[in-house]
Amino acid sequence: MSLYRIALNPNRCIGCKSCLVHCNVKNKLPPGISLNRIKALGPFSGPGGQPRMEFVYQNCLQCDEPFCVKVCPSGALVKRPEDGVVTLDMDTCIGCHRCEKACPWDVPVFLDGVGKTTKCDFCLDRLERGLDPACVTGCTSKALTFVRPAK
Repeated sequence: MSLYRIALNPNRCIGCKSCLVHCNVKNKLPPGISLNRIKALGPFSGPGGQPRMEFVYQNCLQCDEPFCVKVCPSGALVKRPEDGVVTLDMDTCIGCHRCEKACPWDVPVFLDGVGKTTKCDFCLDRLERGLDPACVTGCTSKALTFVRPAK
């Protein structure tokens, strides 16, 4: 099980997608590619009949038994035993698309210009320096929280 997760406070999310922008900039992703998603639900009738929207945030779930790791023929995808984060080594990736097809949540994404796949790893380089992932720090409404294990 991953020791980390990203939690969404649905009462704070305004659907601005700044989390996606910060992720894309940090990971130097081309337009139209995203390692996380915001899905809009609604509109619903809220208190006093006022219309309201709800938003759902989705990123890699760092599965206990990740299908993407099981099907990767090159060993590019690895689940780190120390914290459960699923990482992808782009140098080892052969661009076979198997991880994309195996993931029930459509998390791995293929980069056409590179010919390889990438995925969310909680901005591992930032995590190792004690920082939160870019999506969390970039959340305008402070709706995202990076949950670390209790010490």
